[in-house]
Amino acid sequence: MREAMATAEVGDDVMGEDPTVAALQERVATLLGKQRALFVPSGTMGNQICLGLLTSPGDEIIGEAECHLLLNEVGSVSRLWGCQMRPIKGRGGVMDGAEVEATVRDPDDIHYPRTAAIALENTNNYAGGVVLPLEQIDAMADIARRHGLALHMDGARLFNAQVACEIPFARLLRDVDTVSVCFSKGMGAPLGSVIASTPERIQRAVRLRKGLGGGMRQAGVVAAAALVALDESPPLMVHDHARARALAEELQRQPGTEVDLASVQTNIVVARVAQGTAPDVVRRLAERDVHAGYLDGERVRFVFHRDAGDDALQAAVDAVRAVLG
Repeated sequence: MREAMATAEVGDDVMGEDPTVAALQERVATLLGKQRALFVPSGTMGNQICLGLLTSPGDEIIGEAECHLLLNEVGSVSRLWGCQMRPIKGRGGVMDGAEVEATVRDPDDIHYPRTAAIALENTNNYAGGVVLPLEQIDAMADIARRHGLALHMDGARLFNAQVACEIPFARLLRDVDTVSVCFSKGMGAPLGSVIASTPERIQRAVRLRKGLGGGMRQAGVVAAAALVALDESPPLMVHDHARARALAEELQRQPGTEVDLASVQTNIVVARVAQGTAPDVVRRLAERDVHAGYLDGERVRFVFHRDAGDDALQAAVDAVRAVLG
């Protein structure tokens, strides 16, 4: 990636003149089955631009209760667009269709915000990297169509999802209006995301990106790394997923530690430890040079990626035995 970045052909992307960025956008749009795409610095910016395209101030967005949009984007739905999230508690990141449909506001009642969109997340981070079933996507699309809503996909880990489920991107996203995919995380690039939609929406998205400070000049130096990630990273993800499974099984063997093994479908493992101890567990793991994170007082999260190989797995197993055993 660094070699590709050093030798990338570049231009002024704010003016639409960077050939490497253009190549990435065209390739991703084709891969995802969408008409056009736009390179942005981060997944959060990508998600927010998409919601800015789909909503107006005072609108409401339905999303799973632990989705990234609600918990990890510093309130930007309200800060930027004057909208609010309507959380639905899912099971393994999956929302119940009947509950979602019942949550759609009556558009004729002036006391309510207007329900504008349904937001999905694939894979679901807080649920442990669970792949969103195609049936769930189709069910949400049906609800959106019946009620005139938009459908957004936070696909920060969509490449992991596709490798795990082996369903073509174009089918996964067939009925999705906007999608954001990330090239950091499991894809291994230093930064960058791409959003994809219709030409009309992407034309508007360029203006929103500029307004949010996401217009970059010779951005081909980072887009080049994303192109390498497209070539190299997806075939490596099966190994990331296998290592996650191996760590999950080791965690399950530790006293007082619980892992929902059925949720370990990709590269994330979420382990439940004693209430209130997760921050301490993370600190003690870090002392052994194993860097995990915590979602709350009892959930510790481990993530594998292309730079965390079998040596990292063994180090994590050894640290888990020392800290939790």
